[in-house]
Amino acid sequence: MKIIEHLASANGKTLFSFEVLPPLKGENIESLYNIIDPLMEFKPPFIDVTYHREEYVFKDRGNGLLEKRSIRKRPGTVGICAAIMYRYKVDAVPHIICGGFNREETENALVDLDYLGIDNVLVLRGDPIRSEIYFKPEPDGHAYAIDLVKQVDAMNHGIYLEESIGDTHPTDFCIGIAGYPEKHFEAPNMKSDLHWLRKKVESGAEYLVTQMFYDNSKYFEFVKQVREAGIEVPIIPGLKPIATKKHLNLLPHRFNIDLPDDLVNEVNQCEDNKAVREVGIEWCIHQSRELMDAGVPVLHYYTMGKSDNVYRIARELF
Repeated sequence: MKIIEHLASANGKTLFSFEVLPPLKGENIESLYNIIDPLMEFKPPFIDVTYHREEYVFKDRGNGLLEKRSIRKRPGTVGICAAIMYRYKVDAVPHIICGGFNREETENALVDLDYLGIDNVLVLRGDPIRSEIYFKPEPDGHAYAIDLVKQVDAMNHGIYLEESIGDTHPTDFCIGIAGYPEKHFEAPNMKSDLHWLRKKVESGAEYLVTQMFYDNSKYFEFVKQVREAGIEVPIIPGLKPIATKKHLNLLPHRFNIDLPDDLVNEVNQCEDNKAVREVGIEWCIHQSRELMDAGVPVLHYYTMGKSDNVYRIARELF
């Protein structure tokens, strides 16, 4: 079932959903089930599964030379999506990224997803690898998310890369994209960011999920700006409860977001991370209630590999 169909059938009720990370290579999938199992109490209609591109490491060859090797620490997105749908009977939403794929590899991945009966994808450009300052696409790969949206949409119309293929099967993916209430860090300004957001919707995107934020006024202002730009697709807020003092520096740096003074002050007053976790839970509950009162379609939580805090938040709301 498509995400937009889930939203339509909810009849205005706010739904619960969340995002999970694939286990680190070498871990058992049971570690992921242990994260998901408690959250199934709140009847999520769909679960997002992130995709993690390759990283590069250098191995000492013992002769004064270093060998550059590519590794993927969290493989398994497609397999995890299939396992989630089989085990929990809910829709899985794989993240599809530009980085690490050429167009042919992207097409093949989408064919696999179609064969598995997965009809939702969240399309993202993805981050540059750690050794790059700026994102660099693969040869014959996509440099921007809009180009990836266009490829998925083309397959939805039966258009494949090989033009000689006849009598093609059109896929039927519901395409989601990301939105940034505080602007994508590479966009020169919000006007430019909204311009490309509208172009993605015009190219086939049907809903968007926001980057995490900690001040609801920024989400509400973003929705207002999106609507004024003529974009009418559902806007799902993404939330991540703060859990450690390190998040005060890590989250703004990694996700280009601001943290409210009151939240920062509360965290700084905590004696340990156990207390920080409590502050993060209470803050997120307050955020969630205000968003539910405003009628958001879904509250979407970023678990980041742990679900106990998200469970406590959801228990207060759903």
